Amino acid sequence: MWKPAFFLVLFFSIAINSFSQPAPGNDMNISFLVTFGKESETKWGDHDFVQTFFLEIPVNITQPFYIRVYDPDVSGKYDEAKHSFDGQTRFSIYGGKGTVTAENAIKDHPVGTKLSGMVLKTKVFGQDAKLDGQWYSFGPFNPTEGELNTQEYNGYIFKIVAEGVSGDDGNLYKYFVSSSPKENIALEGANIFTYEYTFRLYDEIGSISHIYPFVTEDVVAVNIKTFDLDDDSYIRLVSVAKRGEPVKGSQEDHWATSVHEIVPEEKKTSLDIQIIKAKSKPNNNMVMTITNQYGKNLPFYNIPIGGVPKYKYTIKMK
Repeated sequence: MWKPAFFLVLFFSIAINSFSQPAPGNDMNISFLVTFGKESETKWGDHDFVQTFFLEIPVNITQPFYIRVYDPDVSGKYDEAKHSFDGQTRFSIYGGKGTVTAENAIKDHPVGTKLSGMVLKTKVFGQDAKLDGQWYSFGPFNPTEGELNTQEYNGYIFKIVAEGVSGDDGNLYKYFVSSSPKENIALEGANIFTYEYTFRLYDEIGSISHIYPFVTEDVVAVNIKTFDLDDDSYIRLVSVAKRGEPVKGSQEDHWATSVHEIVPEEKKTSLDIQIIKAKSKPNNNMVMTITNQYGKNLPFYNIPIGGVPKYKYTIKMK
């Protein structure tokens, strides 16, 4: 079992004033998270119409907090209509026993007990002009309402689930963990992570998006899986030991897997998986997930543990 608390303490002591708790993260250069309605086609870039994020609240934080969603409605400026807007998205916040430790809670697909834990707040959003381009706040939540786990994580864990409950539209949104219900004020020490990212790439050719998985001591290889990249971008892996190793991209409505060896210098560091836009195809959504050599999913932290990895020229690959 890995315990990132030590790395988090080191990192936050240096950089807490430079970061906040949004998802997507500030350094990721990803425009929006996206979840399509369950009547959609998977070729639009969402393979299961559910997206799950986790929130980590260190045990020393006792103040109430809010989970804010930007543009939660399914209509208007940012969202993706297939005909006319008719979709609905349910956002639910989970806490308590089993939130992250239940079987299948961190698996790729919404099976079994992925929706485990106790529902603390839930709301379904449809077409609502008042929420278009605006923030909606869930809460307040007491940190102790989460699932306490100091063996694999760093405190109390909450779960945020977005489900496309109807329609075929794409709901584009963002999260922010805040100490205020009315504005984005960072909850110092908290972090957001997921085991599967469904997101919208920027349209600009040459733009680079980043995913930051954390590599634990027991990892000797990673399987980088992408869905529906549409061949409009290419992917490379950057780390302290890799300058830019090519990663296999996926075709429309298909998965692709790329296997990469992890060398000793990369253990207990974050990787930087870079998606570089190469064609002018607009509105491209994709999915990414990563597992270790045993098939266990690795977490993507919105604030990369240990900071953004930089290639070290002094490290020689064998």
